[in-house]
Amino acid sequence: MSSWMRWHGPAMARLWGFCWLLVCFWRAALACPTSCKCSASRIWCNDPSPGIMAFPRLEPNSAEPENITEIFIANQKRLEVINEDDVEAYVGLKNLTIVDSGLKFVAYKAFLKNSNLQHINFTRNKLTSLSRKHFRHLDLSELILVGNPFTCSCDIMWIKTLQETKSSPEAQDLYCLNESSKNIPLANLQIPNCGLPSVNLAAPNLTVEEGQSITLFCSVAGDPLPNMYWDVGNLVSKHTNETSNTQGSLRITNISSDDSGKQISCVAENLVGEDQDSVNITVHFAPTITFLESPTSDHHWCIPFTVKGNPKPALQWFYNGAILNESKYICTKIHVTNHTEYHGCLQLDNPTHMNNGDYTLIAKNEYGKDERQISAHFMGWPGIDDGANPNYPDLLYEDWTAANDIGDTTNRSNEIPSTDVADKTGREHLSVYAVVVIASVVGFCLLVMLFLLKLARHSKFGMKDFSWFGFGKVKSRQGVGPASVISNDDDSASPLHHISNGSNTPSSSEGGPDAVIIGMTKIPVIENPQYFGITNSQLKPDTFPSMRPCPDATAAKRHCHR
Repeated sequence: MSSWMRWHGPAMARLWGFCWLLVCFWRAALACPTSCKCSASRIWCNDPSPGIMAFPRLEPNSAEPENITEIFIANQKRLEVINEDDVEAYVGLKNLTIVDSGLKFVAYKAFLKNSNLQHINFTRNKLTSLSRKHFRHLDLSELILVGNPFTCSCDIMWIKTLQETKSSPEAQDLYCLNESSKNIPLANLQIPNCGLPSVNLAAPNLTVEEGQSITLFCSVAGDPLPNMYWDVGNLVSKHTNETSNTQGSLRITNISSDDSGKQISCVAENLVGEDQDSVNITVHFAPTITFLESPTSDHHWCIPFTVKGNPKPALQWFYNGAILNESKYICTKIHVTNHTEYHGCLQLDNPTHMNNGDYTLIAKNEYGKDERQISAHFMGWPGIDDGANPNYPDLLYEDWTAANDIGDTTNRSNEIPSTDVADKTGREHLSVYAVVVIASVVGFCLLVMLFLLKLARHSKFGMKDFSWFGFGKVKSRQGVGPASVISNDDDSASPLHHISNGSNTPSSSEGGPDAVIIGMTKIPVIENPQYFGITNSQLKPDTFPSMRPCPDATAAKRHCHR
């Protein structure tokens, strides 16, 4: 059991990894030529015996040559040629070294597909001539040619020019053999009728309108006589060229707006080197809105758009047919500018249902205008399902705003002040909240008052229940009328005055005309004239005379007292 655990888990993973590494080396070894060693990214051949006679190639389907970044060859005296197809499979090659070998010839197109080459070292070989055409498409940082028996001719003058124009921390000690087989320093080499060419591009005004046509003229000079050609890059417009010895022309018809900003070059090249002259095309055209989409939400809501135009167009937004007056809450932002193409969005800060509607973008310059419209829905109406109300609010921005120039859309210093949508929405919400709060408070107060009045009307505990309303003690007054209740205040001010006048309650006939209703009981009382004129503050508990029911009307006249 312990041995099984030992060969599983991390130990087994390491074992399998080692096995795969061995397999990879074995496959690479099978693909390597004799006298060479190979790895996943490197080939080196430095064994002189038996040596190699041709440039090393990996066997088909046995390795991945595009992963090779370095080839090192040394002491291979029988290696003399690099053919056009010898190196093309190593598209990832960066460093090529062939030293102390018998290399004599390199084909013109040998490195045509090796655009990643940066370092080439051909030290101590048998090269007598080397054309610059081998390397003109490469961006070399180092080219070492020391120890080669170059022949003094115009074919190698480009090496001298390269040494003079390209600064190097260590100057190469290069020589060539003249007709007398004498070594001459390459820096001192002078060959008549061997110099760099020159180019003159006579270009008219290249600021043209879309759809027009232009013709460019070029002349070249040099000895040896240079070859001339046009480098138009990825020009979209239809074009034709004509060349005659040292003169040439390029005709461009129906110029497209896509060619605005493109560069066109006239190039002259000979054995010594090359020269070129270039012009840039500027095309003016009317604006085109190439992209306008529904709003998207990120940090802010954004209605994205793309506009093309030259000169740069002015942008104006309309909301539901009226001019949209931009503010800090709604404004145009340009995020990316690509010569004549502008990518941006209409940015909205926290829009609500009040901002739903149709947004129209108009782009305009001196050559024309374009417009597109999009319907935006940010939020459903309150109390209604999202998207159920098809009618958008008729918010109209009536203040005219000068057209916003791209890149400066947030500058509003010259605009007439106006209220934007977000401000209106905020104030409307605040007003609604204030009305709701006030209505709630008033309604609550009305309910409390109604509750107290109802409680007082239907009380089961008689007059005592009204003492907490501020009513005083009960007393009688002769001649006031039926069922009078008198408080500390004037009789007419009492809310219980005439409480039973005209009452049809079952107890209204009991107890006589002079009575006080307490609860459901009517008790007859007789006023004592001795109490008239006595204020509430003069009354004391021990001074109240006793009252009792009179047996008849005669006793009532005598004001019966105990």
